[in-house]
Amino acid sequence: MLVLASASPRRAMLLREGGYSFVTVKASVSEVLEERVVPEIGVRQLATRKAQAGLTHWLKSGGDTQDIVLGADTMVVLNDQILGKPTSPEDAVQMLQKLSGRTHEVLTGVSLVSGSGRFVEDVVKTIVHFRQLEAAEIMSYVVSGEPMDKAGAYGIQGEAGQFVTSIQGSLTNVIGLPMEYLTVQLKAWGIEQTNIASREVNDGLSTFEGFAGRTSTP
Repeated sequence: MLVLASASPRRAMLLREGGYSFVTVKASVSEVLEERVVPEIGVRQLATRKAQAGLTHWLKSGGDTQDIVLGADTMVVLNDQILGKPTSPEDAVQMLQKLSGRTHEVLTGVSLVSGSGRFVEDVVKTIVHFRQLEAAEIMSYVVSGEPMDKAGAYGIQGEAGQFVTSIQGSLTNVIGLPMEYLTVQLKAWGIEQTNIASREVNDGLSTFEGFAGRTSTP
C-alpha cells in the first residue's frame, strides 16, 4: 500500500491523476533548516523528515511494515536563495517582484520509506522562466489569496501559470511531485498504477489549468 505523508491537496491530486490508490497520514515536522543550508540538502532533509514522521504515525496506527510511505517537500530557489511560503500578502508581493522577468529553480525532495527498513531519497529540479510582471497583476494575484500557501508565492497550475513563459524539466515537479520520476520509483517498489484511465479530480484543481507555455527536457 502507498501512504502519502502530506496534507497537500496538490500532491494528492497528482497521485490520483497518475492512477494511484493511496491513503494519507499526518506528518507534522519542524521545517526549520540550518542557516545558509544548501537548497538541495535542505529540501531532501525536509522530505525525509516528513516520510519518517508519516511512517511513525502509520505504524502506530496499525499500518503494515511493508507499506510504502511517501514524503515530499518543494522549494523555489532564486540565485541560491530559498523562497518559502509567504508570511503575509506583502511578503508574497516581494517574492513575485523578485521572480519577475527572471529564471529560477523549483526543487522537490522525494523520500520513500517502509517499516522494513527500505529507504530512498532524491531531489528533482525544474527550471522555470517568468516573464516581466506588471505591478497591477502582481497585486491582483496576491489579493486572490492563491499565493499564500505556496512556495515562492505562486502556483503554476493556477492563475500564475500565465506568468511562466517556459520550463525545463517536469511540470508536475513544480506543482509538488515529479510524477515521471516517482512512477519509476514506485514501480521498483511494487506499487503499480491501478486506475490510470480515471482523470476525476475532486478538489477543484486541475494539473494543467494554468501553465500553457513551452516545456522542454534539459
